[in-house]
Amino acid sequence: MKLLGKIGREFSGYNILESAKRLRDRKPLQCSLYVTDQCNLDCAYCTEYDNSRPHPSIDDLKKWVRKIRELGTMRIALVGGEPLTHPDIVELVRYCRELGFATSLTTNGFLLTRKLVAQLEDAGLQVMQISVDRMTPSAITKKSFKTILPKLDYFRDSKISLHITGVICADTLPEAQAVLETGLSRGIPTEVRLVHADPLRRFRVDRGQREELERFIDSMIERKRRGEKIHTSEAILNYQRSLLRGEHVEWTCAAGYKLFFVSAQGKFWICSMVHTNKHIMDVTLDDLFANYKKKSCQEGCGVYCAVSASLLVEKPVRVLGKEILARAKRVPSLLRPLSGPGINNSTPESITNPNGAREMNGSTNGGPAADNRVASGERA
Repeated sequence: MKLLGKIGREFSGYNILESAKRLRDRKPLQCSLYVTDQCNLDCAYCTEYDNSRPHPSIDDLKKWVRKIRELGTMRIALVGGEPLTHPDIVELVRYCRELGFATSLTTNGFLLTRKLVAQLEDAGLQVMQISVDRMTPSAITKKSFKTILPKLDYFRDSKISLHITGVICADTLPEAQAVLETGLSRGIPTEVRLVHADPLRRFRVDRGQREELERFIDSMIERKRRGEKIHTSEAILNYQRSLLRGEHVEWTCAAGYKLFFVSAQGKFWICSMVHTNKHIMDVTLDDLFANYKKKSCQEGCGVYCAVSASLLVEKPVRVLGKEILARAKRVPSLLRPLSGPGINNSTPESITNPNGAREMNGSTNGGPAADNRVASGERA
């Protein structure tokens, strides 16, 4: 990829102009559409899969997508379950792009093939999030980075912007550093977020020791400020730190308004944790705006996409300004000769100590130096 293209990609993923437009009106910014409830994995902490339910038909999905677009929504995130289990996922991506949506897809990556990545790119998919939690599988989570490392090569010269995300809990924390280093060392924006509670505010897994979790969050904040490709915004990192400390954060929830969810049965959901029985086809802009208010469930909320949208609505200059500054700090690394393993050279053998996180790519100090973490497989 040419230098100007790489620099442009550092900023394009945040959709600054698009976000600004939706901050001035009463239309929604983003919808997360559950393409299916089914998943090929069964991670213990997950609240968002049910293999007993059939896939929605492509005709129903297209009908719901048209309605979502008619409401003025700019972005659509295709989620699940595991969206790649749906047989018509490529057709759905193409349809979303034809309607003018900025389109992303979240996957565990296990079902990715070189052919499927090419098909999704041809359909116009812009962003893919691959969720991994550990370097190796455990009883809690099967989403291991080591399993999908060879698949990163499928994105060689791809127009799809890739990022990696994981979940921090007691089970994943020992390998969370390795997950972060592995993604960053390949030039892939990477984030690891605190596990959140289920709809009844219960944690399905041991959350972990607060001091350890806080140290990890603090390290990501510092690395973000240095210009490393920590995918989470500083606003959300600070919010997660406040959650760990039990500190009150003043904000007004915009879930169900600027950001909302649609289930695999076509039901309108305020967010992934707060459901309604109203069908998306019956939702109006007034219905959406009525959800812009402080909610009884927002204290301690772990639906970070909802929190992120809310903070963006309330403090756009601060949130966007810090993100733009953080991304601008990445640019000098694009001007230097690139070194280290890139996204196209990823192999499981590059992880010599998956249980430790202190031996990465030949390093004995927790990974390559900050200036060398942007590798030849540039993604933003």
